[in-house]
Amino acid sequence: MFTAVTFKSILPEVLILGLGMVLLVTEPFWKEERRRNLGWLTAGGLLAILVASVLWGRPGDPVTTFGTTIRFDWLGFFFKLLFIFGVAVTSLLLMDHDQVGRRGESYLLLLASTIGMCLMASAADLVMLYLAIETTSIPLYILAGFMLSDDRSTEAGFKYLLYGAMTSAIMLYGFSLLYGFAGTTDLYALSSAIRSAEVPRLAILGIILMILVGLGFKVSMVPLHFWAPDVYEGAPTPVAGFISTASKAAGFAVVARLFFVAFPVVLPGYSIDWTTVFAILAAVTMTVGNLLALPQRNLKRLLAYSSIAHAGYAMIGIVAATRLGVASVAFYMLAYLLTNMAAFGIVMAVSRVTGSDDCDTYRGLSRRSPALALAMLAAFLSLAGMPPFGGFIAKVAVFTAGVQADYVWLVVVGILNSVVGVYYYLNVMKYVYLFRMERSDEEEHPVTITRPYAIALVVLTLGIILVGTVIAPWFGYAEVAAANLF
Repeated sequence: MFTAVTFKSILPEVLILGLGMVLLVTEPFWKEERRRNLGWLTAGGLLAILVASVLWGRPGDPVTTFGTTIRFDWLGFFFKLLFIFGVAVTSLLLMDHDQVGRRGESYLLLLASTIGMCLMASAADLVMLYLAIETTSIPLYILAGFMLSDDRSTEAGFKYLLYGAMTSAIMLYGFSLLYGFAGTTDLYALSSAIRSAEVPRLAILGIILMILVGLGFKVSMVPLHFWAPDVYEGAPTPVAGFISTASKAAGFAVVARLFFVAFPVVLPGYSIDWTTVFAILAAVTMTVGNLLALPQRNLKRLLAYSSIAHAGYAMIGIVAATRLGVASVAFYMLAYLLTNMAAFGIVMAVSRVTGSDDCDTYRGLSRRSPALALAMLAAFLSLAGMPPFGGFIAKVAVFTAGVQADYVWLVVVGILNSVVGVYYYLNVMKYVYLFRMERSDEEEHPVTITRPYAIALVVLTLGIILVGTVIAPWFGYAEVAAANLF
């Protein structure tokens, strides 16, 4: 039966679909030189959707709709708002990309992927979850290889598709085995079904590992991280920023819901503790990511390895397996989305002028564009986990959750890795503030910022500072979201 609650549970998705239809109708009537305004239309429409969702789409008590395939709760709603904000900012950053910004299909693909992410965050059924993951991934495969004239972009799209299809197939096999043993695809019925069917312990472990292959790819977790540097480097920079933030957040939303609901840490009759596996993977992920980031001179590759390390930090909250742990992951995704999108936006702004992503092109940036250098300082200090920025509070939250769950050793590994991260982030800032352009006057080589970039970077930078200083409301929303799992 289609009720008001049923409609509210998919309100963001319906509105995003409507915005996509508006883009389809509008684009043919605009001349080539006006199609840059599609970015304004997309960003403005998404802002209206964000407001409408907050005003009329807020959940009450958790309920399932659409035949128990959708879970309408605060966890899904929190991440939906995050995705909508992320794609709105990405639309602004995409506008002035020479090869992508004037093509309506790029914005439509972003919207299609966002619908998939929203469904990922609220999926309560294995079939819906898999369809949502594929709806998210396929448009991103296309966007990564969107620049057909650029060999690196086509390589990025092909690699992303190849690895994504492989890991997705393995995950789907895990889902099919889970259904075969439990006899249901309802996430909220799987735990009791596994117990009643007396599924062999080895089978449960194998299923968990196969599911981890697919979800580990989404969050770029070691050893499923190898695609990230090449894809981030070759994809259009705003798309790389979107993949590294919103797509990763969607992956963590699924990990939290699936593992805490379907595979509780204490499953009666089974001596299975998947948190130990996650703890080892988290330690390896953050260590590998940081060590491989140290020698990088290409900023996009450096941010790719950095994103791998941040996946390891965020996993500490999952390992904690507590309400605080899930809340810290949700808050971490908020701070990380603001921070990493700002970093990729700055890389995009500089590469438009210099034509390169190498560290050397950032020499004297503080004199060529003081405002851009200041935004870069805020973003990189936040990534490094320095106060008073959002990244600092996010790390404190996941580390606190880890300590409370008696994973002190993992928190120590995280702190040591954070020190390593500070080194390579500050090493980049040396080029910005300390190094000068060789045999050139910086004033003769200004880095100009277009209006969409200025708006996006101001919003992101203010968000980084706001999340790091006015903590209570943002972390409160994350706690409300986490409460639905406990």
